[in-house]
Amino acid sequence: MAAAPKKPAADADVEAADTQPASPEGTRIGLHTLKPAPGSKKDRKRIGRGHGSGHGKTSGRGHKGYGSRAGAKDRARFEGGQNPLHMRMRKLRGPNKKMSMPFEPFRTHVQHVNLDDLAARFDDGAAVDLDALRATGLAKKRDVPVKILGRGELDKKLTVHAHKFSKTARERIEAAGGTVQVVEG
Repeated sequence: MAAAPKKPAADADVEAADTQPASPEGTRIGLHTLKPAPGSKKDRKRIGRGHGSGHGKTSGRGHKGYGSRAGAKDRARFEGGQNPLHMRMRKLRGPNKKMSMPFEPFRTHVQHVNLDDLAARFDDGAAVDLDALRATGLAKKRDVPVKILGRGELDKKLTVHAHKFSKTARERIEAAGGTVQVVEG
């Protein structure tokens, strides 16, 4: 049996070249041609290597002062020496202060409804509950408690359901023949 004839060397290089993809520049891609994308790698800032580097002598720390010393820290709340925000805020201390320092975390929110609003929107003998207040647009916020306040006069007999009542509102509702019912929650 006769051996198969050898292909010329030029044809073998063309076949091998076809198996490797070509890069846009026309060179063949291989481990020897891999490099990071342009601009993705940056030289490290070399501090204290002479004034020609731009970061010599004082090494970017400026002259004297707190920031030039060893161990200096840049505190998050430091405002360059001016009176910081947490010192400028009002300080109302004590257990009975709802606007206690510094950012009023203990303030309670309620929706206020006055007696004159109830008198204008409800008929005599009506039951005024949270759904009725929401339907008439007096207490629209769902998760905020409702407090009835005593502004205005009430001459209708109403059954009022709410989370809180002022002393005046309670007296005027009961004086008109109505009832007051405190809603829990």
